[in-house]
Amino acid sequence: MVTDAQVPATSSPLEILLVFLRLGCSCFGGPIAHLGYFRSEFVERRQWLTERAYVELVALAQFLPGPASSQTGFGIGLVRGGWRGGLAAWAGFTLPSAVLLILFAYGAGTIADTRTGAGLLHGLKLAAVAIVAQAVLAMARSLCPDRVRASIATVALIVMLVGSWPLFQMGAIALGGLAGWLLCRGEAGTTPDDVVIPVSRRAGGIFLAIFVLLLAIAFVPAHDGMLAEFNAFYRSGALVFGGGHVVLPLLHGAVVTPGWVSDSAFLAGYGAAQAVPGPLFTFAAYLGAVAGTPPGGVTGAIIALVGIFIPGMLCLLGTLPFWHALRGFPAAQAAMRGTNAAVVGLLGAALYDPVWTSAVLAARDLAVAATGFVLLTVWRAPPLLIVALSAIAGAGLRLIG
Repeated sequence: MVTDAQVPATSSPLEILLVFLRLGCSCFGGPIAHLGYFRSEFVERRQWLTERAYVELVALAQFLPGPASSQTGFGIGLVRGGWRGGLAAWAGFTLPSAVLLILFAYGAGTIADTRTGAGLLHGLKLAAVAIVAQAVLAMARSLCPDRVRASIATVALIVMLVGSWPLFQMGAIALGGLAGWLLCRGEAGTTPDDVVIPVSRRAGGIFLAIFVLLLAIAFVPAHDGMLAEFNAFYRSGALVFGGGHVVLPLLHGAVVTPGWVSDSAFLAGYGAAQAVPGPLFTFAAYLGAVAGTPPGGVTGAIIALVGIFIPGMLCLLGTLPFWHALRGFPAAQAAMRGTNAAVVGLLGAALYDPVWTSAVLAARDLAVAATGFVLLTVWRAPPLLIVALSAIAGAGLRLIG
């Protein structure tokens, strides 16, 4: 485990690209599972970030519009390798699923159509259960070491179990910050991690202004063509909080309502998006490829992909330097202690729904997930091995009935 005194070094864009490319090919299970994979890779294995710095980045991403896991990955690449590192992280994590969904748009079949393929995908979901459970346990030990923060995490978990809407998510984090500000002030201050943010406050303000300007342009009426497509996907990426499946109603309204994509094609693409690794926002690549408005095809997929991801990246770039500056104040540190504990509660709730509820459907599923959890926590096996073993187990269980 990294100590708070350790200072992360830098990495080349190529190294960052290769690491995130591997994650982009193996991260199944949705955004919460992605955060578990990231923590295992960058906090435990590579020690690129401390536990505290990682969770603070996750908390910031949860507050912003856009896909939280992709923003977190972009942020890790940014602080580790500068601008090129951030772009390399985004490209590596995004392109595998985007390419697969574009191929599906051109008529390629999905792995889930076969009995063995369906078993493999189910095994990957079970791997996500083990990885997220291990991440929640380790983060709880580190970030909830006393009764106050354990209670904050429990309240956040209850809030999220009562209602999983994005408003509940942001409310739980805000309440955690308020509780930390009120109840965690008596603790000794800590020196913020020496993480270099390659974005000045002035640049951050410019990025926020660009975000607002593009959002205003996105509401200018445009019926078809490249501008209309970009505007539709930019609105979807800029107005969604919570990421993941929350973006689906916005995408449906953006492409089905104007008649660009049929309802059946939309549902088919959504089903394919469940069968690929990486962020669900890459569903936009499929929609851009099949859209009935020019340009369509690969060009349309690229426009849609950039349009839906760029709002969240602009927001992260705009807020990161201000967030980083606030971390040095004792009151902000107290609030962040509560926020970090609330994030643990959020991840605990997500471990149950949707990670557990969508994967553990029988006793044998629990056996596979528990085996992966023990291999991770006791035997310190690498997450990629858990993914491979769980996929094989899932396929084997499906074949034997």
